[in-house]
Amino acid sequence: MPKRILEKTALEVSRLREDGVYAVGGAPGLQLQIIGGSRVWVFRYRFMHQRRRMGLGSYPAVSLAAARDAARQAIALRDSGIDPLKARADEREAARLANALRLEFDKAADAFITEHESTWRNAKHAQQWRNTLAAYVSPHFGQVAVSDVDQSHVLRALSPIWKTKTETATRVRGRIEQILDWATAHGHRTGPNPARWRGQLEHILANPDKVAPVKHRAAVPVAELPAAYQKIASIDGQSARALCFLILTAARSGEVRGMVWSEIDLESALWVIPAERMKANKEHRVPLSRQAVALLRTQHATREELVEHVFPSNRKGQLSDMALLALMRRHQLGAVPHGFRSTFRDWAGEMTHHPRDAVELCLAHTIDTKTEAAYRRGDMLEKRAAIMQEWADYACPIRSCKS
Repeated sequence: MPKRILEKTALEVSRLREDGVYAVGGAPGLQLQIIGGSRVWVFRYRFMHQRRRMGLGSYPAVSLAAARDAARQAIALRDSGIDPLKARADEREAARLANALRLEFDKAADAFITEHESTWRNAKHAQQWRNTLAAYVSPHFGQVAVSDVDQSHVLRALSPIWKTKTETATRVRGRIEQILDWATAHGHRTGPNPARWRGQLEHILANPDKVAPVKHRAAVPVAELPAAYQKIASIDGQSARALCFLILTAARSGEVRGMVWSEIDLESALWVIPAERMKANKEHRVPLSRQAVALLRTQHATREELVEHVFPSNRKGQLSDMALLALMRRHQLGAVPHGFRSTFRDWAGEMTHHPRDAVELCLAHTIDTKTEAAYRRGDMLEKRAAIMQEWADYACPIRSCKS
């Protein structure tokens, strides 16, 4: 029977100063080892017929009571068939790996944006991501590991702006969700996404459509379009010319402002917009009406050498994204450039019998169904040419058109 060691008190242990190894009792194998004034707790035990030595920390940083608790836990592991030294090594390795995988939300956001911005249409989109996350997310949980982000963190960021900046808040929510999905895919977190709307936040936050109903972009009524066109055509400057061309083609502002002469074939009355400039990332052919061609010929006649843009700015580059809107506001037209696409759609639906799919192709809208996709395999250029000529004749009859 092993000799029983009397338990030393905390006071007795504090008085131990001479070099040596002292059994302190309270847990078989627990000793205080003193060498050159350094005092260290040691737990000695046998496992699988081998003598083992396990350090438990220095004294007095680790108290007598704490050392006894640690030794007793080690004894319990040994008695259950687990080597205490290996168990501690495994625990430390797990902690090391967890720390290596730990990624703060701000760093995850930066990695996500860097990884995806090359697929986005322009640098402005990436900057919008960074700006909104910095303003509305980083102050709340930017320094929190993505593995620890939960619903309370997400709500802390969204709740203050959900009713006052609803559109921005919904975008921020979607961006948080995408970043956390990315983090899960890369092994930095597990479990459900706390920023998911369907089945989760929809039961907590108010429906954004009811908080702030979608405001459609102001458009010129169909009946007022010819007068609006003539008013714009009477204004001098490249912005007015570009706006007239935008109306005649029902194109987007960015497509018109970025148009260069190499995209235009005046003889064939065709404008080919490359995929990289299209919202759907697909090349789009635009049939040009007689009015549109006449406008372009006028532009070409006054074109300055080496200027590539069809409607250049004063600096000979692309018109700014505010140029057309500013013109409409300045002349109190009560609409926005994008609204002319709505006017075109209303005109096609109310005043013509052209098939819906052909009209949608005129607007370069994405395909909705597989049936339509098969039907639209060709771009219906001839049908669209007829539609666009009819539209131009309504907006600006040839005999009175000033462009």
